[in-house]
Amino acid sequence: MLTPQQALEEIRRGANEILVEAELLERLGSGRTLRIKAGFDPTAPDLHLGHTVLLNKLRQFQEMGHEAIFLIGDFTGMIGDPTGKNVTRKPLTRDEVIDNARTYEAQIFKILDPEKTLVMFNSSWMNDMDVTDLIQLASKHTVARMLERDDFHKRYTSGQAIAIHEFLYPLIQGYDSVALKADVELGGTDQKFNLLVGRQLQEVYGQKPQVVLTMPILEGLDGVQKMSKSLNNYIGITEAPDEMFGKLMSISDDLMWRYFELLSLRPLTEIEALKREIGEGRNPRDVKFELAEEIITRFHSRSEADTARENFVARFQKGAMPDEMPEYALAAPAGGLPIGNLLKQAGLVASTSEALRMIKQGAVRLDGERIEDSRQAFAAGSAGVFQVGKRRFARVTLTAE
Repeated sequence: MLTPQQALEEIRRGANEILVEAELLERLGSGRTLRIKAGFDPTAPDLHLGHTVLLNKLRQFQEMGHEAIFLIGDFTGMIGDPTGKNVTRKPLTRDEVIDNARTYEAQIFKILDPEKTLVMFNSSWMNDMDVTDLIQLASKHTVARMLERDDFHKRYTSGQAIAIHEFLYPLIQGYDSVALKADVELGGTDQKFNLLVGRQLQEVYGQKPQVVLTMPILEGLDGVQKMSKSLNNYIGITEAPDEMFGKLMSISDDLMWRYFELLSLRPLTEIEALKREIGEGRNPRDVKFELAEEIITRFHSRSEADTARENFVARFQKGAMPDEMPEYALAAPAGGLPIGNLLKQAGLVASTSEALRMIKQGAVRLDGERIEDSRQAFAAGSAGVFQVGKRRFARVTLTAE
């Protein structure tokens, strides 16, 4: 059993901010089971490793004996989260939300303990609200407070449209905490405003305000932008083991430590020991193997992780892939960077015509897989090892112009 102080130190791991730490320490010392809430809008059918940063923290609370509430925002999903958006986001239809939500329940138990997890839908209470109830909820917050939110403020001052329904999103997310009587709410750093609205609304409704814990946003394979399916820089937790392994091996050595911190369940002392081993001459590639094996074991199995490693070695190591190679960050235009231009900018060919000729000859590969479409273009967020012939390699990440 951990003491309250030891539990707090474990919870701090990877966390960006805890508001307020003293309140969390007090609740950890109360001896009662805490209700830990994390909300997810079902905007896409599959979860990726970026989502698991919060799920790992929920699991940590579960292992301390607390109750995890996985809240599916099927009601808020139809509004569309305006966080970070410079335009009004298109709401999802009810059918889209329900289809996506169904897949979430099957995926989260790859991480969370089903015996200690309460899966809830915020339509359970929001559908019971009538217009009068919604107006009363809206009266609990001011337009001035809403405009303190960075993305709303930028859009307002630049004359960009803000639809009234977008103001409802943080209010309803905040009311979810009231309905659930949450002790702690987790969210990404971009959700801080919304989480604090929940804290404020709980006070208005006579509840003890929740502790807000924000987690960093995990960078995607490019190491620059947040992991996102729309940017194609993600690793889905339902992807095949070989695909997951190849993607994890494509990340930079620096990004590897970020993934260890936020995705690995290893003690921090073990991670520090791995850093020392590299400092003493161990190949970073071998440490990256350990990260990939741990993650694939979690979402598939140990035997599948071992097979994925063997397949990777067969494809790359036996193909004399060098331990060191040039690394490039190239700008991709809105329509993507054509493969010919990419290979030229990465110094793998002298001209785009040579690139097209090498593709036609079957001599161009991405992460060991042959590229056959000479018109293929790569969007910002893409990353991987490009190979031309037997000896020319470069690790390339694509960023937005």
